[in-house]
Amino acid sequence: MLQLDTKLPGIGTTIFTVMSQLAMEYDAINLSQGFPDFPVPTPLLDLVEKYLRGGYNQYPPMAGVPYLREQIARKVGALYATDVDMDTEITVTSGATEALFVAIQATVRDGDEVIVFDPAYDSYDPAVKLAGGRIRHIPMDPPGFRPDWQRVRETINDKTRLIIINTPHNPTGSILEASDLTALADCIAGHNIFLLSDEVYEHMVYDGKQHHSLLTHDRLRERTFVVSSFGKTCHATGWKVAYCIAPAPLTTEFRKIHQFVTFTTHTPTQWALAEFMETCPEHYLGLSDFYQAKRDTFIDAMQGSAFQMTSTEGTYFQLANYSDISRMPDTEFARFLTTRAGVAAIPISVFYAEPPDTPIVRFCFAKDDDTLKRAASKLKAVEHA
Repeated sequence: MLQLDTKLPGIGTTIFTVMSQLAMEYDAINLSQGFPDFPVPTPLLDLVEKYLRGGYNQYPPMAGVPYLREQIARKVGALYATDVDMDTEITVTSGATEALFVAIQATVRDGDEVIVFDPAYDSYDPAVKLAGGRIRHIPMDPPGFRPDWQRVRETINDKTRLIIINTPHNPTGSILEASDLTALADCIAGHNIFLLSDEVYEHMVYDGKQHHSLLTHDRLRERTFVVSSFGKTCHATGWKVAYCIAPAPLTTEFRKIHQFVTFTTHTPTQWALAEFMETCPEHYLGLSDFYQAKRDTFIDAMQGSAFQMTSTEGTYFQLANYSDISRMPDTEFARFLTTRAGVAAIPISVFYAEPPDTPIVRFCFAKDDDTLKRAASKLKAVEHA
């Protein structure tokens, strides 16, 4: 009998797939997995059709369509006052997950250690394990979910090769301040440590706050891979188009691996996204206001519920404390909400090595206002579990 030993013992189906499947089975409103239930902007759809029918259907350059990389460079320059070279520092990828995976494979070797901040997005750990590395978990505690920079200093050692940053943060919605970037730079000064900054929610920051990209910090920029996502920005998560920005030497290593993972990304979509960025910049410039309105709609609709909610700072996720409803573990409570209340959520304990005791679930508010109001109505009926 053939036997295949797993490279990822203990890794099963992701919680996002599990909860979305459960939502389908019980016909529940899916506020678990992070995808919109409203359409992609019509001008962008028209552009995709234009390029599909215009003959842009063969392999693009491995690094990405030049027109798209040019527009990315222009956006970064305008928003972050940072010059990036479209030819040597930008690579288009088939989704942010690919970009994260490739950056990790490019930097991590057998025995290396990688620092992540819990709750950590679930694709980081498997990618590190496949590279032969070891994860060192540093928890961020509720309610603020702030990095403990003193603990970072104490965790860094000669084996530390990579620190993964996520801002705005999934699943908590917290954001890093400029002071955090300075603290991080001080922590790694003098060490041969690289940074991977997951910034896929860069255009979703609320209440007048600012997204502080690692691209804006001189001491961090030279050692950082920054990942962003068109899927999140353009309401098109199924298109799986993203990009990675890194200094030329890091990009060279990144592309060596990228070319043997996906090699290229869907051609007509790249062209369409490039023209959309050039002709409709108001879309990403107005995205924070767009999603802040949805956050506020959801928070307002939840007034009077037994859930405790503090408005999220960024992303399109909202945490909810359910300690006044139940003391059951969040994995059980999320299942209860889906099967009994008719609303699917994500338990955040699955993103921790050592979960805190605080009972919290995550809701996605990237939904039509009617969807959010219907979900809130069901959740307000939940008083005991």
